[in-house]
Amino acid sequence: MARRDAPQGRSAPAVEAVIFDWGGTLTRWHDVDFHAESLALAEAVRRTPTPDDDHHAHAARLHAAGSVVWGRSRDHQESATIEDLFTEAGLDHDPELLSAYYDFWEPHTLTDPEVEPLWHWLRAQGIAVGVLSNTIWPRAWHRGFFERDGVLELIDGDVYTSEIPWTKPSPLAFAAAMEAVGASDASRCVYVGDRLFDDVWGAQQAGLRAVHVPHSTIPVEQVGHTEGVPDAVAHRLSDLRDIVTGWL
Repeated sequence: MARRDAPQGRSAPAVEAVIFDWGGTLTRWHDVDFHAESLALAEAVRRTPTPDDDHHAHAARLHAAGSVVWGRSRDHQESATIEDLFTEAGLDHDPELLSAYYDFWEPHTLTDPEVEPLWHWLRAQGIAVGVLSNTIWPRAWHRGFFERDGVLELIDGDVYTSEIPWTKPSPLAFAAAMEAVGASDASRCVYVGDRLFDDVWGAQQAGLRAVHVPHSTIPVEQVGHTEGVPDAVAHRLSDLRDIVTGWL
């Protein structure tokens, strides 16, 4: 999308765009039972009625594959899709059977109530709103959650790593998000996220300012090699008004 213009009579703001992480930032952090997640995901395996067709064994293979896929994201910034997860597990699946997996996650996808008024405020300042999420899910799922919660039309550009080659903290992922919102100057962009490696350190390496939302319990295996020091901390999303105002 094209960059949003400043309101009539104002010069362009010193902050051109604010780009947000999704899980644990725009949604509240939830602890998840990954064994139950794998069992739900295994419902999509194309199975044959044989003694070797063990649902729990499929779930175990998918759980192990998830560790590999997310390890590649952490260590090499390689993106993946749901299909890649099944391929890594050595299992054939039917995308039409992913409803149990979707239903497992759906209660954890609710947009924080503070998002809508914050995004309205940012846009009123002439500041573009973006989303950059490390995810294996398709774009349609994420945009469906935003539409359900009435905030989709407030997004100027959104990037999901399932559709690009890189994940955060690669600078290329942040560059893709900037391009999506029509921003060209990283020093005038802010990234907001809950992870000190992917979001804070990654954004700063790409030249953006970084705001940390510090309430998520990041699993040990998802912690990267570096923890960045944020430019600011938002204990709730509404705190961003004062933070961004101070940077205007």
